[in-house]
Amino acid sequence: MGPSPQRFDCATLYAYTLLQPNVAARVRAAFPILGSPAGLAAEATVCAQLLQTVSRGDNLVLEDRLRDWSEDLCRRQS
Repeated sequence: MGPSPQRFDCATLYAYTLLQPNVAARVRAAFPILGSPAGLAAEATVCAQLLQTVSRGDNLVLEDRLRDWSEDLCRRQS
């Protein structure tokens, strides 16, 4: 397995900043790939993966923010 694409790394970084909205906004501004079609796919993948970890009892502190992000992604992809 090779390294993950940059957009996946950016989406992962963004996910882990969701508890600090000012930092999350800075990450989004620093990586304009987020929000692009490729970026949205990466965001959706990372969000889904982290929600799966929540279902196993991990990353519980992020659960509400991940669910909000998931809903936002659904709206943007429609």
